[in-house]
Amino acid sequence: MAEKPVAEQAGVAAPDPVAEILAALSEQYPDAVQADTRKGYSGIVVRPEKLVEVATALRDQLGYDYLSSATAVDYLGKGDHLEMVYHVYRIRQGGPALVFKALTPRVSATLPSLISVWPGADLQEREAYDLMGIRFEGHPNLKRILLWEGFNGHPLRKDWKEAYYEQDQKPFDSRWPGGKVHRAEENNPYGRNVSYPDDFTLEGYTPPDENSIYAGLGMGVSMQELASPGLETERLIVNLGPHHPSTHGVFRMIVTLNGETIESLEPVMGYLHRNHEKIGERNTFIQNMPFTDRLDYISSMSNNFGYAMAVEKLLALGARYQPPPYRAEVIRVLMAEFTRVVNHLWAIGFLLNDLGAFFTPALYAIGERELILDFFEATAGSRLMCNYMRFGGVFKDLPERIQGIPLLTNDRVRNEPTMDFLDSLINERLPRAVDELDRYLTKSEIMITRCEGVGVLPPEMAIAYSTAGPVLRASGVPYDIRRSDPYSIYPELDFDVAVRYNGDIYDRYLIRLDEIRQSIRILKQLLPRLRETEGQPIISGTKAYSPRVPEGEAYGRVENPKGELGFYVISDGGQNAWRYHVRAPSYINLTALSEMCKGHKIADVVAVLGSIDIVLGETDR
Repeated sequence: MAEKPVAEQAGVAAPDPVAEILAALSEQYPDAVQADTRKGYSGIVVRPEKLVEVATALRDQLGYDYLSSATAVDYLGKGDHLEMVYHVYRIRQGGPALVFKALTPRVSATLPSLISVWPGADLQEREAYDLMGIRFEGHPNLKRILLWEGFNGHPLRKDWKEAYYEQDQKPFDSRWPGGKVHRAEENNPYGRNVSYPDDFTLEGYTPPDENSIYAGLGMGVSMQELASPGLETERLIVNLGPHHPSTHGVFRMIVTLNGETIESLEPVMGYLHRNHEKIGERNTFIQNMPFTDRLDYISSMSNNFGYAMAVEKLLALGARYQPPPYRAEVIRVLMAEFTRVVNHLWAIGFLLNDLGAFFTPALYAIGERELILDFFEATAGSRLMCNYMRFGGVFKDLPERIQGIPLLTNDRVRNEPTMDFLDSLINERLPRAVDELDRYLTKSEIMITRCEGVGVLPPEMAIAYSTAGPVLRASGVPYDIRRSDPYSIYPELDFDVAVRYNGDIYDRYLIRLDEIRQSIRILKQLLPRLRETEGQPIISGTKAYSPRVPEGEAYGRVENPKGELGFYVISDGGQNAWRYHVRAPSYINLTALSEMCKGHKIADVVAVLGSIDIVLGETDR
């Protein structure tokens, strides 16, 4: 089912909330809150000792009930302090973010935890502690999350150097302009570049055993302990992953069981972590575009969209900025909605895989997905890692024809006009495919038995834990960025925000069917716009590979298939980002996993995880 958007004023530019907030808080906290007056920056700065009080007032008095993103920034050489940047929203009213910040010295960096205000800060604060070294007082489980506990240093700090370090920013001197390439590995043999903590010695070192790892999880149970003298059931810890076939990659869940009932669960991740954000700060702005493809590799077109918007917001701070042409916006939305269909077909197919329907439903779902990937390949040159969007538009226009390549003699290959292909796909093939999945799956006894009432996430908890996308909307919260804080040409398109109200696995399945239908509704409206704009420009301004981005900060967010994908980018006026942070929906949606699994059986865990729909490239980054 579908419902009108939460923000009735969608499409109307909302006023900057900073003045309103300062006026509301000035009497209550006269010396604790002030405007951020740095060039290109916005929001308010809060004194650390008042951070929890101000955050509580923002939530309870001013309605900012949704913490979207929490980002740590190192200003080494520009102030020599660390900063936490929070983006919060009024989820029922919609509108833009309120940005508030807290500063702490780099030495002994400490800030109060905001978990008591927004539980969704949990994994984000652990990430900031792990990668930037900020300790959050009051956090109940503060430990590394993407790196192992013995890792030396905090790799997102500006003074941290990795093995085979070359330079802080690309392009490296060794690669250009003469082309006499040498790599750091050639001149720095392994072993001389390994750093250890100051008090570490290899003499007598023994790696931690499993019991000490479990003890560090704070679960308060031993490997085997009787639940009670009178009831002969074992209370024990079970590992799922990181190589379990249904953990969607290298992901681990440590589950505490009483008999077969789950008492607690902790997600363990980081097995795929590659310090994506450090790479993003080494790259030039344009070099980051193909790296966004590797986050949620099912949704690379949408990833491109979010990053392009973030950098365009920075470019808009300059006098010569030109927004993307209308045709480019039409094509961007076309690609984003096709991506949503691709993602949800994949998610439904593999949810059934997780429920035990091995591959048959997945193959039905993948069939039409392949046609969309054919279109992506014809347009961008790639099926999965598309690297298609650019600042100010897109890389190139749609091809005139969709053509195949004969591989064998007498092969019949596709060769038809692109618009005819799109017309057939949007008006016939996709509606028929989603109806077919609906008919086969929705009333299935297995689906209903395994999914109804399992993994329930109430709406208040969904908001508090910062969940986004289908996970949030399946809990009865009709929040969709395309309506609540609209971007591109979405304000002129007619579609509803899909919402379900039970918050269980079954509704998370149904919401994806609903959203596919709404995406098809949008795609049908884009077809005439594509015809009307044929031949018009697809990129604005110059096609500079390394644009000079004005000094300032920007947060670009899009409604990705898995939820809000946000890019927080800081520029110091050069061609490389000073700070590049990804608000990854796969990562933050896992904050609620433990609460969704408590009280269920061990067999339900994989189904609950599958209903969240994570990709580990985005989770671990």
